[in-house]
Amino acid sequence: MDDASTRKPVLLTVDDDPAVSRSVARDLRRRYGDAYRVVRADSGPLALDALRELRLRGDQVAVLLADHRMPGMTGIEFLEQAMDIYPQARRVLLTAYADTDVAIDAVNVVDLDHYLLKPWDPPEEKFYPVLDAQLEAWTAHPPRTVHETKVVGHRWSARSSEVREFLARNQVPYRWYASDSPEGRVLLDVAGADDSTLPVVVTTQGDVLVAPTDGELAEQVGLSVSPSERFYDLVVIGGGPAGLSAALYGASEGLRTALVERTATGGQAGQSSRIENYLGFPDGVSGAQLTERARRQALKFGAEIVMTRDAVALEVRGAARSVRFDDGSTVDAHTVIVASGVAYRELAGPGVGALTGRGVYYGSALTEATACEDQDIYVVGGANSAGQAAMYLSRHAKSVTLVVRAGSLDQSMSRYLIQQVEQNDRIRVRTRSEVVEAVGDDHLERIVLRDTVTGEQESVDTGWLFVFIGAAPLTTWLDGTVTRDDHGFVCAGHDLLVEGKVPDSWPLDRPPYHLETSVPGVFAAGDVRAESAKRVASAVGEGAMAVMLVHRYLEQL
Repeated sequence: MDDASTRKPVLLTVDDDPAVSRSVARDLRRRYGDAYRVVRADSGPLALDALRELRLRGDQVAVLLADHRMPGMTGIEFLEQAMDIYPQARRVLLTAYADTDVAIDAVNVVDLDHYLLKPWDPPEEKFYPVLDAQLEAWTAHPPRTVHETKVVGHRWSARSSEVREFLARNQVPYRWYASDSPEGRVLLDVAGADDSTLPVVVTTQGDVLVAPTDGELAEQVGLSVSPSERFYDLVVIGGGPAGLSAALYGASEGLRTALVERTATGGQAGQSSRIENYLGFPDGVSGAQLTERARRQALKFGAEIVMTRDAVALEVRGAARSVRFDDGSTVDAHTVIVASGVAYRELAGPGVGALTGRGVYYGSALTEATACEDQDIYVVGGANSAGQAAMYLSRHAKSVTLVVRAGSLDQSMSRYLIQQVEQNDRIRVRTRSEVVEAVGDDHLERIVLRDTVTGEQESVDTGWLFVFIGAAPLTTWLDGTVTRDDHGFVCAGHDLLVEGKVPDSWPLDRPPYHLETSVPGVFAAGDVRAESAKRVASAVGEGAMAVMLVHRYLEQL
């Protein structure tokens, strides 16, 4: 189906008499077919259905022409309901001479733009001048067409927030409509949905998704959600910098490579508003831009990227390494690179969990930044990710307060970023402090801060709390298969040897390679690996190095 941005505006005609309907459509196409698309319907209800579909697809409707005397629904009744779907479309009533008084009254009822008497032969004298005037009036102030995916949801709904974040992180253009806004209400009506089914997503092709899962969203917006093969040379779990690097180098060097990501490529780096210390970008680059380029590179070299699949187990089946997903499906490979990264730790305290996604956010949640205009924002954390978020949010917010448990930022934040924070008049740093409670009904209204030295508590009003308090590795799916340290990070290479964690079941005469885990042929790269540097550059390097070691392993099979 063609893209909405290339489709012509619509002239819609409705008449229950097939001969008249064909005649109207023929005259319209003859004069306006080059610039407009003619749609005809045989009844008011069918015409309303057509309008709803056009609205969901994002098409423009310039003129509505309706015959007055139709059974079941008159032309006036149709135009009255059509106003709610396309309020800016010009409305023309086709009527017989005997119904002139009715047409005149309709000017007040449905804000009728014109009534046209039948028959109108010759059209050059009686039909086209009327339509020319209506189209001239419409084109003078055409409605803004929205070609992006549309999301209708409640402002303080956690799932609505998740859907917006999923689309944004996967580079899917979308337009947000609050369910209580006029446009939101219209979209819900034409989609046949209501507040109990939020969020509602309308794709660019007009498909309606009611409270969709991430998998349903991904499939509808064109992302791959299933591996095309059952067996690969290399399967990469995780689409952060390490995983993207591994997929890129694996595919470019001829390995049948699949990357599996549960949410969005980019990982935590992809959520960073600005990375300024990455080699080759002296003016800085957003995490989304950097990782999107890497994603395109990996695809260019033939890597397969599979979205919304969550790995739940790793099994050894002879020479094969099998990854099982949460839906019960599996994919096998000669080798696996674990690059599943880390997730921000959850903030403890009463009220925090209930208000997550409703004022409390983990990570940068850049989709919420513009809504923070002239607001007092609180950011918890003292590392680079928190500093970058504070800098970005300060562009919109009235003030940003960094809440840090330590006595200063020097212990965890890069010097260049500390200097930027200190020079920003909208940012203040509150050290030796922690958030111990979040308060609010349907959304965050205030937080309670505690001084870690004196124990004194203070309640402050805010509707926005962004949390960056360290990371927990996403490795529970490796339990019982791959050796991890006490914090859940994957032990590999030298760390296995030093800690004496090479299992008795290790089947090879050689020791594990540098990034190889306790399972031969399974490697770890990036933040998920114990003692890793937790930097984008090092993650990219480890992804590339892991592929080199994969080749070395495969040569011995």
